[in-house]
Amino acid sequence: MPTQHLSRREIAERWGEQLHGFEPAPPGHPIAVGLPAGAITDDTEQAVLLGRLLVKGHGTVAPRELAEALVSWERDMAARGSLDLLGPSTKRGVEAVLAGVPPKEAGASGATNGAAMRIAPVGIAVPVTLPDPALSAPSRSDHSLPALVDQVVATSYVTHNTGLALAGAAAVAAAVSAGLAGAGIAEATALAVRAARIGAERGHWVAGADVAARIEWAAGLVAGRDRAEAAELIYTLVGTSLATQESVPAAFAVLAAVPDDPWQACLLAASLGGDCDTIAAMAGAIAGACHGLETFPAHAIAVIDAHGLDLAALADDLWALRVVYQPR
Repeated sequence: MPTQHLSRREIAERWGEQLHGFEPAPPGHPIAVGLPAGAITDDTEQAVLLGRLLVKGHGTVAPRELAEALVSWERDMAARGSLDLLGPSTKRGVEAVLAGVPPKEAGASGATNGAAMRIAPVGIAVPVTLPDPALSAPSRSDHSLPALVDQVVATSYVTHNTGLALAGAAAVAAAVSAGLAGAGIAEATALAVRAARIGAERGHWVAGADVAARIEWAAGLVAGRDRAEAAELIYTLVGTSLATQESVPAAFAVLAAVPDDPWQACLLAASLGGDCDTIAAMAGAIAGACHGLETFPAHAIAVIDAHGLDLAALADDLWALRVVYQPR
């Protein structure tokens, strides 16, 4: 929360090369003035919103229901005095569908990372089959990854119905699902690349760099480098804006730089600058799925649990939905 929308230089001058834990918003912050250490942002709020809609709908979410829920969420945030509101693609899509535009057209220009930032619940709810290491190529009979992408599209197209945004959201959801199936970071990243390629073929075309190719390139760029060097490369070359083709590869680059410690991965991501709360949310979701809750410090879990979001129960309910999506 305190580092979002700041430059990497501003972050380093205040907190050093990397955050060491939760911090309050600094004076004069562009959208978070007065927020205490550990306050959550729109990434968490919208992921919880989507997760609850999935549970309520037994695995499905009606486009208009999602649009109305996002409008209600933004009004509540505004009433609380928050400036952390709907992103540009989500806002346009929601306004369009509420004005009567067909849902599949409402998100026709949505290319930013709003779908990817909130998609983790789909990764929890929808299972994927991990590739057999004995096979050199994925089995042609495995339909689990296209099925997961189908659900990503179904829960995203009202605001983000472009191949660019859907590729990014598919990558994050696939990596989360793979982690819960037992994959490590490298295996989850490889599955994310495959999902991104499938997602890129869905929705409307918009110009933008290939998300799958940039995930592979970004992860390779920083592998084996120390955190400070990796962070600088991510910030200057991969990019940390709200563009899907920057922030999603940036999240996977963070995981390549810090593959074994989810909390440190979150802290590194949050120290990048730019849309770094979103990058940290995506990296943290994937790393947590791969490594488990027990790899986060107890004090950090306690801070988040104090928000009263009942995340453990929501996660259990989403996990129970995996049975709904199991191939028959």
